[in-house]
Amino acid sequence: MKQFKVRYEPPRGNPLGTNLTFKICANIVIPIFNLFMSRDWKGAENIPTHGRVIVASNHMSYLDVLVFTQFLYRNGRAPRYLGKSGVFSTPVIGKILLAAGQVPVEREGSDAKKAVDHAKIILEQGHMLGVYPEGTLTRDPDMWPMLAKTGCARLALTTNTDVIPIAQWGSQLVVPNYTKKLALFPRKTIIIRVGKPVDLSRWYGKGEDQQALVEATAAIMRAITDLLEEIRGQRRPEVIFDPHTSDLPRTGNFKKKRA
Repeated sequence: MKQFKVRYEPPRGNPLGTNLTFKICANIVIPIFNLFMSRDWKGAENIPTHGRVIVASNHMSYLDVLVFTQFLYRNGRAPRYLGKSGVFSTPVIGKILLAAGQVPVEREGSDAKKAVDHAKIILEQGHMLGVYPEGTLTRDPDMWPMLAKTGCARLALTTNTDVIPIAQWGSQLVVPNYTKKLALFPRKTIIIRVGKPVDLSRWYGKGEDQQALVEATAAIMRAITDLLEEIRGQRRPEVIFDPHTSDLPRTGNFKKKRA
């Protein structure tokens, strides 16, 4: 893995966690988003104004992270993310992400375990950490959350950090699932709902217990999916899509690979 200079400073500024690079990017991106997307946001009062916290959301579109960050930024927090290292190797964009405080990690292989170490440092510094527990865009054909990885739960249990469930809907209408095409018109509404912290107390201290991790992960994803049911006015499928039992690749754009 290429060596990157990662910044671990405690959160400062307003929104909390912002810095000059983060602010410049926000001041460019947010007005553009406001031209093409309207907002239906509820539950922001459940986001703590300071202190370490994990915010976990469903994942449907490459646009998600920008929409998610805009929501958090507009409500007082500038989050940190663990991003795949390949993105940080991209000229200009990689340097901007590093300067904004984001952290490159490997998603697969022996170095993937180091992601938890990076995340722990971020939380110890008092930051908000944004997480997509599924680890990649959902492969569920109806855009419901699929079976998630246990990394988010492991991090929460080993650090006793609250997990705030968040569901979003609408970004996949602007940038469809596993494509980079833009559908800006007609104007889309981005819907976001924030729940109260997931009660993980029964599993605290069991961050190395695989069964506890599976159960805690299910609790986190159930809270996110409950919020998504509210948004969509529909019931989740009885059987959760499991990428491990699918013939689809674990990561990457499976639609492009199949084509």
